[in-house]
Amino acid sequence: MSFFIIIRGPLGCGKSTISEKLADILKAKYVAMDRIVDDPNLIIREKEEGYISQNNFIKANEIAVERIKKHLKNGKPIVFDGNFYWKSQIEDLISRLNFPHYVFTLKAPLKVCIERDANRTKTHGKMAAMVVHKKSTEFDYGTLIDVTKPLKECLNKIISYLPIINK
Repeated sequence: MSFFIIIRGPLGCGKSTISEKLADILKAKYVAMDRIVDDPNLIIREKEEGYISQNNFIKANEIAVERIKKHLKNGKPIVFDGNFYWKSQIEDLISRLNFPHYVFTLKAPLKVCIERDANRTKTHGKMAAMVVHKKSTEFDYGTLIDVTKPLKECLNKIISYLPIINK
């Protein structure tokens, strides 16, 4: 069954961990949106209000959609992982894909995000965690998931909202 999932939230909240595990469980295609935005060969960085511009994220959507269209047409679910701190990026991605979709906002206090980032192999740093947390928590979108709970509990909560696929 074709559908796509957007997992969004601040840096260090567990988006990639949850998205990658969810993609494995669902046998879905995993798309790391922030990797597309960060690739200088794909996107020339512009700033807006001190953040990566909405235009950069819209361009990332274009690139991602081209990469995954055939997967959706063949019935494979897609899991998008990213900060999605501009509402326009979420709405643009949804408008580009005429398939059922589910959006989950991962919620964690700033302190938790900073601690998790500090424990990574490649840390982004406290200031980056603070800046991205501030911007990505300006609004909620979709279903809210408290990611201070154990990973398995978070995954089960997300899966409970999805169409039945050999759960």
